[in-house]
Amino acid sequence: MDSKTLISSLPSLPSLPSLPIFFTMFLSIYLLAHFIIFRNWSPKIRPEAASCLISLSHGTPAVFLAVQAILADDTHGFASTNTSFQNSVLEFSIAYFLMDLCHYLTFNPTEILFIAHHLATLFVIITCRYLVLHGAYAVLILLALAEVTSLFQNVWTLSSARKSDSKVAAQVFDLLSPPFYALYSVVRGLAGPLFVYRMVVFYSSGAADNVVPRWVWVSWISVVVMAISVSILWVSNLWVELYKERSFKVEKGKKVR
Repeated sequence: MDSKTLISSLPSLPSLPSLPIFFTMFLSIYLLAHFIIFRNWSPKIRPEAASCLISLSHGTPAVFLAVQAILADDTHGFASTNTSFQNSVLEFSIAYFLMDLCHYLTFNPTEILFIAHHLATLFVIITCRYLVLHGAYAVLILLALAEVTSLFQNVWTLSSARKSDSKVAAQVFDLLSPPFYALYSVVRGLAGPLFVYRMVVFYSSGAADNVVPRWVWVSWISVVVMAISVSILWVSNLWVELYKERSFKVEKGKKVR
């Protein structure tokens, strides 16, 4: 049974709603990571490592599932009705963001930016899934764009957490940083804004007002624009830090000679 058949079969089982199943899955992965996989790591970074593992478990699968869910619908479009498969993919992501939100509220309640990001993302996905029941095409494309860098980002985050006490982690961090920053910049700085522009053009025409109320799509656009803006600022700062670090190493090398 392929992933599409498996995930699309879940909503047809009334006794086994997919959202609780997905949430239980992410909770189990989180606890496994926290108490077994990363048990020898410092207590200070163990929660972050566990968060990275559930992010890894969500990110790349979400990209493939989102693409499959869109391609499986021959009538997909900005105003098309959500299919059961698309709704299941949305619930998969809702479960992840709820679990990671629990992580931040428990271990990092002062990380207001991340908490706000998760709440805003949940608003978009939940309104698409449970309120308007339309627009999954747009939301899933945005989800795929957001998660396509997940593998690189989580490996980068884990190596960053351990680079001070692990030579291998430091090497992975140094090797991965430039390509990760480049991919992230292209996705968040170019592909994302271009797709959002297409959304604005379509929804502002009024073509979907009867299925996606104006206040809903305006809210979606506002959330996405803010998320993209923060992402661009974040990666810009990383590029600046990388330039400073590389410049420092070059200057240090010249002095040694």
